[in-house]
Amino acid sequence: MIVAEQKPLAEIAGMIGDCRKVLFAGCAGCVTVCLSGGEKETEVMATALRMKRQLEGNPLETVTYTATRQCDPEYVDAMADVVKGVDAVVSLACGVGPQYLAARYPDLWVIPAQNTTFAGGSKEHGVWEEFCGLCGQCVLHLTGGICPVIRCSKSILNGPCGGSQYGKCEIGKDVECAWHLIYERLKRLDRLDLMRQYREPKDWSKARDGGPRKVTREDVMIG
Repeated sequence: MIVAEQKPLAEIAGMIGDCRKVLFAGCAGCVTVCLSGGEKETEVMATALRMKRQLEGNPLETVTYTATRQCDPEYVDAMADVVKGVDAVVSLACGVGPQYLAARYPDLWVIPAQNTTFAGGSKEHGVWEEFCGLCGQCVLHLTGGICPVIRCSKSILNGPCGGSQYGKCEIGKDVECAWHLIYERLKRLDRLDLMRQYREPKDWSKARDGGPRKVTREDVMIG
């Protein structure tokens, strides 16, 4: 999932400025799972900013709405009635949401309430960790299901480097060496032969370096 963190309340208040009526738009997708932009968080943020403005003698009218997904045109289209009459929209989705809203409602001021951090998963309740670098050319079948691109501090495809000691990365004693983990995993699976298999340099044009990416599936297109 995409993991995001809310911006400081003061920063969001500054972006809202003197807007009189603002829609706070949550998302029931990834940001609900990571507890930063779901229905509850949207209501809390709207309430906090409304109270802040009340104390400042500059009342703010708030409207709240949580879309099923802000990265899907049909759910953004469904907000047409909700956005009427507001001065701005504060999106609590990941970075995709504000862009979809701005494209669909070009006359509205759209404010991002979150900093989108990474694609990852939950390690324990309240703790999320990055697992995928979104490189567009997955090699997990060669590395025991452990991504060297994002979990190795140097993104080494044929590791480990000389800085690994006792299973830890040289950048910090709390950072596990990805290639140590890969070795232990392949050893457990009796596939250490994969450690000797040379991995060609990655085609980084398939990652963000090649510009905005697009996936087209004609088999599921309508019309």
